[in-house]
Amino acid sequence: MTKVVANDAVNVKVTLRHSSNHTDIEEYARNAVRTLIRVYPGIISCHVILDHQKNDFEKNKLAEITVHVPQNVLVAKEAGAVYEQTIDSCIEALSRQLLKYKEKMQ
Repeated sequence: MTKVVANDAVNVKVTLRHSSNHTDIEEYARNAVRTLIRVYPGIISCHVILDHQKNDFEKNKLAEITVHVPQNVLVAKEAGAVYEQTIDSCIEALSRQLLKYKEKMQ
């Protein structure tokens, strides 16, 4: 299932794999991605992929966030016990990547 919603002029796409309807976690992911706009306002689009792995009981929730910026694509992947934890870890990694990218562009 994929939903595309334009928020703050950034195209945010959320895809759930091997999972049923989780509108609360989709909204959590969208809100988390919106925080990246404060770090770098030139984000073109974002794609959040949330995956549930049945073979691993410890870290069976996977999050992958792809951020498209001018002339570059930044990606962060994380596995954990809950989606919120994996999304937050990806956002932290992407914040660091965006800061480096911003410094490089100046």
